[in-house]
Amino acid sequence: MAKILITEDEDALRSFVARALRLDGHETYEAADGEQGLEKLQETSFDLLLSDIRMPVMDGIELAHRAAERFPAMRILLMTGYAEQRERADDLAEKIIDVVSKPFALPDIRKAVARALAA
Repeated sequence: MAKILITEDEDALRSFVARALRLDGHETYEAADGEQGLEKLQETSFDLLLSDIRMPVMDGIELAHRAAERFPAMRILLMTGYAEQRERADDLAEKIIDVVSKPFALPDIRKAVARALAA
């Protein structure tokens, strides 16, 4: 299965998503913000970056830009609960697979991850 980095500043949501993806057989790693996420990306290779857009320190848009530049083969999937944040991701259209709207149900995020990995 895939090696996935989840960057999300809400601890409960990050843990919830990580547990769900581990049940699907994926190996998950977690970061609480974009800066921590970038550090983890530099430590090991990942198949997928699943990141919230709105986070402290470094947001998911900046993280996605840096990740796409440094790791072009890695797939990127973003999450947001804010419509205006989704629009900010438009310039990433060629670099990301999709933007998943929060709140989401467990089957929704699992399907989105499966689609991203299959792309």
